[in-house]
Amino acid sequence: MNTRAIHYYLFASLLTVLAGCNKSPTSSALSVDEDTSVSSSASSTASESIPGASPSASATSSTPDLEDVIISPEGIGIAKLGMTLGALKQAMPQAEFAVKSPFMVDFDAIAVTQNGTTQFYILYLASSPFTDADTIQGLLTDNPEFQTAEGIGSGSLINQAEQAYGRATLSFNTQNESREYVRFERQPAPSISFATGNGSQQSAGIYPSPTGGFNETQQFQADAKIQSVLLVCLTDNCVPASSPSSPQG
Repeated sequence: MNTRAIHYYLFASLLTVLAGCNKSPTSSALSVDEDTSVSSSASSTASESIPGASPSASATSSTPDLEDVIISPEGIGIAKLGMTLGALKQAMPQAEFAVKSPFMVDFDAIAVTQNGTTQFYILYLASSPFTDADTIQGLLTDNPEFQTAEGIGSGSLINQAEQAYGRATLSFNTQNESREYVRFERQPAPSISFATGNGSQQSAGIYPSPTGGFNETQQFQADAKIQSVLLVCLTDNCVPASSPSSPQG
């Protein structure tokens, strides 16, 4: 099995987990634990600069354009599922690209930083090189500047998100590191998942006690927030929706 096939297999498995969690209480969830959040991962894990990335210090603006901070089914800001790492570097010449390893179970990440702030992370198979020619199949952000068209992103209150997407259901599975996330009656897209924390430690949801393997509730803390937003590719070639004629990478 070649590297691309392995990447797709893992992301397909990841998607299956997410899709199941968005529809059925029999599946597990994938998000980022509150006690090992993306921001803490970035500061505590090994960093390795990627050749070809320009320093963010040369950036001329600290505020991205509106179209560059929208979370859509196709991507996070300018980063689109299906584009290559090289294409993203060309689109963000003032950004820094740094490897974060380890990042989460089975996955390492490339942190994309601009103007001194991490914009988002590119997820890829752990311990496997990710080159400029490789296709982006997973993206994650905990930067509150990035939001969906309805204004929902990292830091948004769950009760605020309910106004946009309908009633919230929170869940976690002890067999999946108790990662907690929230789904809504009207999810913005199957490719988008909202992480909330660690259900067995500092949960956003209020669960019956004792908890079993899979736990689900529609009750949550009044100040419960979305911590990060994760996007996963839905096809084997990850061609962006805006470029249907693009060749497979």
